[in-house]
Amino acid sequence: MLELSLNDPEKLVSVTHALSTRSRVDILRLLNSKNLNIIEIAEKLKLPVSTVASNIKVLEAAELIHTELLPATRGAMKVCSRNYDDVHIELNLKKTVPAGVTHVYEVEMPIGHYSDCEVSPTCGMANSEGLIIREDEPASFYHPKHVNAQLIWLCKGFLEYLLPMDIPAGVRIESLELSMEMCSEAPNYDQNWPSNISVWVNGAEIGMWTSPGDFGDRRGKLNPNWWYDTATQYGFLKTWRVDHEKTTLDMEKVSSVALHDLQINQSPKLRLRIGIKPDAVHQGGLNLFGRQFGDYEQHIIMKVKYTMDQDEVNL
Repeated sequence: MLELSLNDPEKLVSVTHALSTRSRVDILRLLNSKNLNIIEIAEKLKLPVSTVASNIKVLEAAELIHTELLPATRGAMKVCSRNYDDVHIELNLKKTVPAGVTHVYEVEMPIGHYSDCEVSPTCGMANSEGLIIREDEPASFYHPKHVNAQLIWLCKGFLEYLLPMDIPAGVRIESLELSMEMCSEAPNYDQNWPSNISVWVNGAEIGMWTSPGDFGDRRGKLNPNWWYDTATQYGFLKTWRVDHEKTTLDMEKVSSVALHDLQINQSPKLRLRIGIKPDAVHQGGLNLFGRQFGDYEQHIIMKVKYTMDQDEVNL
């Protein structure tokens, strides 16, 4: 999610200007499900390539899209992808809040927006339209199309995400929650295929969950029609919570890692890693579900609960 406010007027003007014409909004709509090059966008919108190129520059300057030059039959082509699913605009420059009231900062990170990875076959990813990379080709995980993933699977390794920590300075963080739908990864599927899936925050392992299997006994509630009946269908929604004393998984204590071990208020970002340790007893892989696969309509959700240390702050 892109957060905008009157505290950063230059960014606010840049983004709202980029969204002020129908043609640029139409471009963002086209990039909702897949990446396109400028010629493809021009053809779909029936606009001159020069007009589309000009609008792409505006959207790129506002950081609403990302472009990358890739080899083409003749020369190179500029491929465009969308950076955000949501834009939130805060028009209150100043809020008065009583000390001690708990506030919640929430971010939903699409599963395809990982910043680093290390994977081994079986591996791949898909969205509502089909497979988006070559199966069992770890190098494909670095293709820019990975940002559109709605289901990611890997036999070994990890996925790492950078989540923004855009909370006011000088607050007291009370808890950190991370939730995601996941299960093991077996060829096709296997209900009895345990996997020790670990979660790290800023380099510290907060806990491990042993997934009992890779579930395919029924179709996932959100799976697209094209998805194979013989493949992974759904996972379990798991929630890690770190407070000042411990870490819990679905309300049960899994480790003594506490907030002070994570140093989450010392950086504008939080580094989240999900994977299987090389020395894990059960090397059963990982399936990670997005909004359009599995049983739960969500990506990775982070919630940070905090309280103010003073009666009035600028947000």
